[in-house]
Amino acid sequence: MTVTIYDVAREAGVSMATVSRVVNNNPNVKPQTRKKVFEAIERLGYRPNAVARGLASKKTTTVGVVIPDISNSIYAEVARGIEDIANMYHYNIILCNADKKKEKEIRVINTLLEKQVDGLLFMGGAVTEEHIQAFQTSSVPIVLCATTDDKETIPSVDIDHEAAAFDAVNQLIQGGHRRIAMIAGPLTDPSNGYARYQGYKRAMEQAGLEVSDELVRIGNYRYESGLEAMKYFLDLPERPTAVFAATDEMGIGAIHTIQDSGLRVPEDLSVISIDNSRMASMVRPQLTAVAQPMYDIGAVSMRLLTKLMNKESVDLTKVVLPHEVVVRKSVAQV
Repeated sequence: MTVTIYDVAREAGVSMATVSRVVNNNPNVKPQTRKKVFEAIERLGYRPNAVARGLASKKTTTVGVVIPDISNSIYAEVARGIEDIANMYHYNIILCNADKKKEKEIRVINTLLEKQVDGLLFMGGAVTEEHIQAFQTSSVPIVLCATTDDKETIPSVDIDHEAAAFDAVNQLIQGGHRRIAMIAGPLTDPSNGYARYQGYKRAMEQAGLEVSDELVRIGNYRYESGLEAMKYFLDLPERPTAVFAATDEMGIGAIHTIQDSGLRVPEDLSVISIDNSRMASMVRPQLTAVAQPMYDIGAVSMRLLTKLMNKESVDLTKVVLPHEVVVRKSVAQV
């Protein structure tokens, strides 16, 4: 049978109110009484009812996290940062995968809010008007993690994606490359896909290089779209000397297509990407990439959310973390 607070009170010889104070770490309990209650809890194997405690305190100590693609190692690293800080501040995480589908994201957001989470982290993906409307129905704090909204009305933690792409392409330009192709993410994603395309375009234009439609292919951030885009570039009458991929997965897809065609990386074509996931150092040649501090993005997002949930003062609600170019073996000078 389930052990109740009444059973603990009877075993310890105290009131149920005293047991409740002990369980909720109320300081107004004598040490000997606290010891007696904990001994009764241990003997009986009592587990406090989190739902009942939440109703009483109006807090559930849970945070909802919406993740766009649980199979992507990049988001796994963000989630790890979130969980480490959540544990530090005694919050539990409810992690929901949304498969990068807007309708599912909205449904998951509403479901988490219905479950009375104390706060919500929305990770990755485009933030549309429908998302904003769902967020505005919430009475709990919300932080955008690895993404931002166009109007910057919602607290967020991310990198400067346009600057990261500019630095990646500039790395190629400084190596002497002039005909540089891009495998972009969806341009309908303003905080990531479009921003990285704008960084590519700015770097090319500042170097006096043509931004040609034939040198840009739109992918979906995944490995397979990198394969297909690279096949297209290799079939051009004049192929590029270097490729900038908006994600590691697409960059690795490009490397494999180049190698499958009998060409070499970086001797025949150079490849650079953004993310710096674990896969970037596992592929051969190792992939030069702009590193996002994914763990830090998760950790800082969760810390910002804890401040908002506990009504602490917050100096900055739009946090932009630094990125860096990690040079490996996939880029050569021409």
